[in-house]
Amino acid sequence: MNDILIVLCTFPDMTKARETGTALVESQLAACVNLIPAVESIYRWEGKIETSAEVLALFKTTPAAWPRFESLLRELHPYDVPEIVALKPEQVAESYARWVGASVG
Repeated sequence: MNDILIVLCTFPDMTKARETGTALVESQLAACVNLIPAVESIYRWEGKIETSAEVLALFKTTPAAWPRFESLLRELHPYDVPEIVALKPEQVAESYARWVGASVG
């Protein structure tokens, strides 16, 4: 059983990333979140090339929780167009997948 999703999402700062991650774990829509500080993002926005320091969050959730997870993440996120990318891993340790499934309500 590896019925989990890994969701990548960037935030403008650690405070907002931690606040959002905590809310998603507390609501049992994510089993955990890893916060990776000091990510530099280069992107096009409104016709210009921008560079920003951001925090990358890696959420672990399930496909069943995805609709509610995505909805709450969008609601809490400060960006107009947040990066929300869900990946389905091909291989996951069975014990970890069970833990994620048990942690997400």
